[in-house]
Amino acid sequence: MSAQPQQPFVQSGEPLNVFLRKFWQRQVDAAEQETPDYRHPPLPLARIKKVMKSDPDVKMIAADAPILFCKACEIFISEITARAFIIADSNKRRTLSRADIAKALSKADQFDFLIDIVPRDDLPFPGASSSNGTAGKKNANIAAPKSNQTPPALEGSGGLDLENGEGSTGNGNETIEQLESLLSGGTPSERGSHS
Repeated sequence: MSAQPQQPFVQSGEPLNVFLRKFWQRQVDAAEQETPDYRHPPLPLARIKKVMKSDPDVKMIAADAPILFCKACEIFISEITARAFIIADSNKRRTLSRADIAKALSKADQFDFLIDIVPRDDLPFPGASSSNGTAGKKNANIAAPKSNQTPPALEGSGGLDLENGEGSTGNGNETIEQLESLLSGGTPSERGSHS
């Protein structure tokens, strides 16, 4: 089987609606034709399983569930990256910034669950000039919370109840920390937390 050269998800200047149609068709085609390599997953399955087990209602996890979550995370990351590239490209830049990601997320209601992690206020783009010459300074203040800080919206609110879409009391902060750890590659002991 010869490997075809991978084409970029987004073409320069491509409108969002055209991109989305092609992106999701490409994902469906890939899922139908793909023979995944379970020995070398792109994301660590053990960490995915650990995050899944952080829910006290979960007793056992089927062997294929972390693999499915891994693929879902891959698609999720690809879509957000491509949406952010469209924003950067429309501003004649090739480098993605946090502001590009925030703006891309703000344009779709499906990403509202990330509101506590990625601020949705009007973020200036790096290099964009403002009337008082503070270009890009606001971005410096938006750094990710330190590992020992909890975002204000999460303090005491617990996690998300996936069944009814409301906040729950429990170890939601631990779940958020584990998700952040999964994305950053850190371990719980590096953050000073215990599981």
